[in-house]
Amino acid sequence: MIRNFLIIGLGGAIGSMMRYASALLVGPRAFPLAILLINITGSFIIGLVMALSVKNEAFAGNWKLFLATGICGGFTTFSAFSLDNFLLFEARRYGMLALNITGSVLLGIMAVWLGFKFINLITE
Repeated sequence: MIRNFLIIGLGGAIGSMMRYASALLVGPRAFPLAILLINITGSFIIGLVMALSVKNEAFAGNWKLFLATGICGGFTTFSAFSLDNFLLFEARRYGMLALNITGSVLLGIMAVWLGFKFINLITE
């Protein structure tokens, strides 16, 4: 159990550094291009990792934890969101798919707004 946490933590640290480096390389723009590229790249990588883990049982253990949960999780949690939605789509659970996408995006934006409002309220 501790070993898995260390494997994921190492991958997460690498993924977070990759996200920061990617954002620096792309630079600031009016459109959040860095985040879009990071999200799409992370989704592609998690797709590769999950497909490999299905095809190769040896790959499904530590490598899957390191790459999918660790690196992709640190690079972008959007990749896990994309994978979950893909699995709902493949299972033909379209209502759950729509609910997850809509709920995550809208409630996520609302939660950010509420966080800003809360900090503004307590710091005035």
